[in-house]
Amino acid sequence: MSDIRHPYLDSPAPIAFAHRGGTADGLENTAWAFRRAVDLGYRYLETDVHLTSDGVLVAFHDASLDRVTDAGGRIADLPWSEVGRARVAGREPVPLFEELLEEFPEARWNVDTKSDAAVEPLVEAVRRAGAWDRVCVGSFSEARLVRARALGGSRLASSLGTRGVADLRLLSRGGRAAERLLLAAARRRGAVCVQVPERAYGIRVVDPAFIAAAHRLGMQVHVWTINDEARMHALLDLGVDGIMTDRLEALRTVFTERGVWA
Repeated sequence: MSDIRHPYLDSPAPIAFAHRGGTADGLENTAWAFRRAVDLGYRYLETDVHLTSDGVLVAFHDASLDRVTDAGGRIADLPWSEVGRARVAGREPVPLFEELLEEFPEARWNVDTKSDAAVEPLVEAVRRAGAWDRVCVGSFSEARLVRARALGGSRLASSLGTRGVADLRLLSRGGRAAERLLLAAARRRGAVCVQVPERAYGIRVVDPAFIAAAHRLGMQVHVWTINDEARMHALLDLGVDGIMTDRLEALRTVFTERGVWA
């Protein structure tokens, strides 16, 4: 195994991630949801970030407010004064990402940057909070990850991008010479983990060869979003290093049954 390491991953594996803080009562990505997750014993919290029209970084999944709040409109088109009045499930405010870093100083955050505009404010928020050890940045956009790593350098933990994931799956079948090439690419990218669904476009992503290749390159494998207890057990049996779930009690039960709940 290589020496690609980061303090973000200082917890014994496997890691339980509270995806969007859990989806209880429809209150995803709210301070209430994250408090509940922490109270249940979760140390790793997953969220997403967008930037308002006047440059405020908010923790929110969708590009618009329509699905989960009592307001509407695209976040990128709205000032914070309007986004701040919206209520998730008609009840909880949309949180500022920096406020979450402050309220949960012991938590580790897995952050999906959902827009190009959010990348620099996200890295700047991590810098201001001195939270380099507590944040891992991910994105479906390779360009956003490249930009985040350029801004944060080796201090910033990140997951492997979509191109790197495709390379890893392909090269996991290709022997040690291919792995050496991937290791060099992984070092350039600065990834400390790979975060993937079980399947994508009908193709199985997570299998023993994929996990073994990631481990030989020093990267953990985290799988999202798993809400079925049988699948949780199956993935842990395969040797994955982390599971993201909306069903917090279910994952905690599975980890407890296996003696790995930290």
